[in-house]
Amino acid sequence: QVQLVESGGGLVQAGGSLRLSCEVSGRTFNRNVLGWFRQTPGKERELVAANGATTYYAESVKGRFRISRDNAKNTVYLQMNSLKPEDTAVYYCAADRDSYYVIERDWGKYGDWGQGTQVTVSS
Repeated sequence: QVQLVESGGGLVQAGGSLRLSCEVSGRTFNRNVLGWFRQTPGKERELVAANGATTYYAESVKGRFRISRDNAKNTVYLQMNSLKPEDTAVYYCAADRDSYYVIERDWGKYGDWGQGTQVTVSS
């Protein structure tokens, strides 16, 4: 059984930093895209960052967020710096079993999901 478990969310002041972790068990995704999405109430899930053969960042987080992965630990990370109130959301990690070379922005292409972790940035 594949499980993705996020950790590291919380409350932080604007300008602060958080590091999210997502540990994957039940399967290795070394040759698959792993990504971080976020969602706020009433809005569609948005791809924030993803990594496969290449790396993608949403324009709104470029220069502030960094995705990394430790394949030996089957873990993907999202380092978030210079956080803004508009970064407040539930953050989800996800895996795309069908792709490594192409990063899909459509959340429907990702078949495996974590339970989500809340990130709240106060002004």
